[in-house]
Amino acid sequence: MLRPGGRLIASVEHPFAIHLMHRLAGREADYNYFDTTNWSEEWNIGGRSALMSLWHRPLHAMVEAFTAAGLQITAISEPDPDPAARELFPEEIAAKPRFLCFLFFVLRSE
Repeated sequence: MLRPGGRLIASVEHPFAIHLMHRLAGREADYNYFDTTNWSEEWNIGGRSALMSLWHRPLHAMVEAFTAAGLQITAISEPDPDPAARELFPEEIAAKPRFLCFLFFVLRSE
């Protein structure tokens, strides 16, 4: 729990990016943007396999959860790509200078 007046900065996957990912994978029939959903994916990292549990929450569900927890939203940001990404992938970033990937919330405890 945050102290009164405390601040929390949260980064979440942009809900539309998850929506688009499901559509591109051909799962739009099993998926509704407005539902809170959970799915699993197997990730292989460093020669090891792990089953990851992932969640999609539409924007309204995130806002409702934050406010129900007594948090005030002071900012929502859809950031530009990191400058390091521009150096590593200049052609890709030049072709798509902004993309929906993350949302940043700045929250204050009441």
